[in-house]
Formats: sequence, structure tokens, C-alpha cells
Amino acid sequence: MSNEARQHRFIPPQGATDILLIRHGETQAAKRGEKFAMVDGQGDPSLRPEGEAQAQAVAARLKHHAIDAIYVTTMQRTHQTAAPLAKLLGRNPMVEPDLREVFLGDWDGGEYRFRAAENDPAFVRARDTGEWGEIPGAETTSQLHERVERGLRRIAATHPDQLIAVVVHGGVVGAAMAIASRSAAFAFNGAANGSISRIIIHEERMIVQGFNDCAHL
Repeated sequence: MSNEARQHRFIPPQGATDILLIRHGETQAAKRGEKFAMVDGQGDPSLRPEGEAQAQAVAARLKHHAIDAIYVTTMQRTHQTAAPLAKLLGRNPMVEPDLREVFLGDWDGGEYRFRAAENDPAFVRARDTGEWGEIPGAETTSQLHERVERGLRRIAATHPDQLIAVVVHGGVVGAAMAIASRSAAFAFNGAANGSISRIIIHEERMIVQGFNDCAHL
């Protein structure tokens, strides 16, 4: 029997999936009276130059990681953010539709940004209560969490004992972190563009290992 016991060092359990949640780079600015291009009823802006630079920084940060697969959503900003890393690793990103951004109903396509900046009462209620459904026509927080967890668990079931990069959206990062930590619904909203968060999924457990890492930016 050893006379020493060092501090515990976390190692993902056998069969677990290590998921890097990357928020896409910064997108084009919304313009008053003009909607973004839409995909399946949701705004689909492309990256602006700053966002493209953030995508390159993510690729440089992760190029030496043993990433087994890359996932994106149905929205072009995630494809554009993943592209530099996918090129360096020689991998073709796969699409997980359930990890698309929160559906903002009447405010989708860019209007949400103006309403948030102006502290619209519905935005304030959503922020203060953690309920996306306060926004007219938006999906509820429960609906968002249900599909985000479904998408993450589908990836985990496909990739045991692997490291996976998943390029997603701010609302999805917030949802994933809240689900994994069992915290308030909006406790992790606000992850920076190009940031990296990390969760481990093993059977029914979700373990938070990092949030909003911006050291590469």
C-alpha cells in the first residue's frame, strides 16, 4: 500500500464521449428593416471578417487535438466556422439538426438583436425568467433543452471513447451547460463567439469540464 495519495486527476470514464462545444464566429450585423437569409424559418447570416478570423483561431487551437469527428448544424455560420479546422484535420463535418439555434419566432432573422438592445419587455421577461417562450412565437426553453439534449446524446451514442468537436450557437451552448450542470436555464448564456466549452457524456451522466474558453482569441 502506498504511503502517498495524490490529488485526483479527471479522466473521462470508459465509454464516455468528450465533446468540445464551439460557438460559431461573429456573424454579419443585423440591419433595420432587413431580414437575414432564412433557413427553415430561422435567420442564417454568414460570418463577418472578425468571425472568419475567430474560426481560424479555433483551428489553430485545436489542430493538434485527436478529434475523431466534427459536427455542425443546419446553419451556414457553423459550417463556415468549422471549415478551417475540418481542412486541417482532413475531416468532413456532419450535420446534427437538433443543435440549431433557438427558434426566436416573430423576432427571428435579426429582429431579436434590436429588441434585446432596446430592452423590449418580452426580452426582459425572457432574460429574467429563463423562458425563451416569452418572445412572441418562439420555442420554449423546455423545447430547446429537449432537442439539444437529444442531439448531444445522439452524438455521444455514436462516438464512445472519442473526442468530438461540435460547432453550435450561443443559445445551444447555454442550454447544454445548463442541462449538464442542472443550473438555471440562462446561467450559461453569453458564451463568446469562437469560444470553446467542454462536456463529457457517459451513460446518463453529463459532466461539465469547461466553459467559454477564449485563450486562443
